[in-house]
Amino acid sequence: MKRIIIPLFSLFLIGCGNDPLPKPKGFLRLEYSRPKYKKINLPLPFSYDQNNKAKPVASIKKENNGESYGINIEYPDLKGTIYLTYRKVKANNLDSLLRDAQNLTQKHTTKADEIQSNLYENPNKSVYGMFYEVGGNAASQSQFYVTDSINHFLSGSLYFYAKPNYDSIYPAAIYLKNDIRQIMESLEWKD
Repeated sequence: MKRIIIPLFSLFLIGCGNDPLPKPKGFLRLEYSRPKYKKINLPLPFSYDQNNKAKPVASIKKENNGESYGINIEYPDLKGTIYLTYRKVKANNLDSLLRDAQNLTQKHTTKADEIQSNLYENPNKSVYGMFYEVGGNAASQSQFYVTDSINHFLSGSLYFYAKPNYDSIYPAAIYLKNDIRQIMESLEWKD
């Protein structure tokens, strides 16, 4: 009986050994302070609220005698920029502006896992548009456009200064998505 118990016990001890397993990599937990917004009233055909975390508008590029502007809102701590492009609506160019904004978003379908679109309307301020949230490893995580359909058209895109890796940039993308929504909701046209 001892002859059977000792080898069985030895097998039991050998069989219960834990193979060493590598520990999974830890991920940095990113938390951002609650945003504080201030009204930005620059020599532009519109005003909006901007997060205090953002660098003051990095550049305003005026083109075509004030009919179009390029505005960069930089977030150095988040390594991202929201690029805004303003164009004046002229006779028969609204369809072309809308198509261009929608096509820019659709270019990300090759890398995106999904693209969610949300309609935005604020009839009190004559602001109507669309917000796109792009999921996956696309170059831009959020895009939008707003217009009053008569005089003004503003589009925007969020880009990070890093190779797109959705898991890594997700917290910053969510934070800046909320800033884009604030821009849309606070936008006021100047006549």
